[in-house]
Amino acid sequence: MSFIIRGLDPAEFRPLFALSDEALAARGIVAKIVDMKPGFPCRISLEDADPGERVLLLNYESHRAPTPYRSAYAIYVRDCAAAGVYRDALPPVMEKRPIALRIFDADGMLIGADLGREGAETKAKIEAIFENPAAAYIHAHNAMHGCFAAEVRRA
Repeated sequence: MSFIIRGLDPAEFRPLFALSDEALAARGIVAKIVDMKPGFPCRISLEDADPGERVLLLNYESHRAPTPYRSAYAIYVRDCAAAGVYRDALPPVMEKRPIALRIFDADGMLIGADLGREGAETKAKIEAIFENPAAAYIHAHNAMHGCFAAEVRRA
C-alpha cells in the first residue's frame, strides 16, 4: 500500500528562530548547537542536523485529536525552507532507528501498534498496516526515546 511521510510545516516554527535564548527559555524552548550526527533528528526536514547547526528543542503536540490518545513530547527542529516529503520511502531519520508505529482510526483512537527495528522492516510494516481499511494514519515515534518522528498517511 502506497504511503507518504511529510515533515512538519516550517512556518509553524520559523518565528521561534528569531527569538533570543532568553525569550525561548520563557516559552520552555532550548536552543542547542549540534555536536554529533546522528543525534538531533529534525522533524521538519526528517534528516539529522549537521554538527554546528542550531536546533530548537521544544515540546510539541503531535496528536491533537480530542481523545485520550492526545500526545505531546520533546522534538528537535532546525530552520528549514521546506518540509521533507517521502513517498513510499522512509526519511533518513527513520532508516537506522527502531521506530514504534502507533496506528489510529479516523476518529483519532488507537487501534494498534507495531515496532520496526530497521528501515526495510519498518517500511514493510507501514505497508501492511495500510492494508487495514480502518487504519487512517500512523504516528511514528523513536522507540528508544519515545519522541514523535513523523506522521504517515496513505498516498
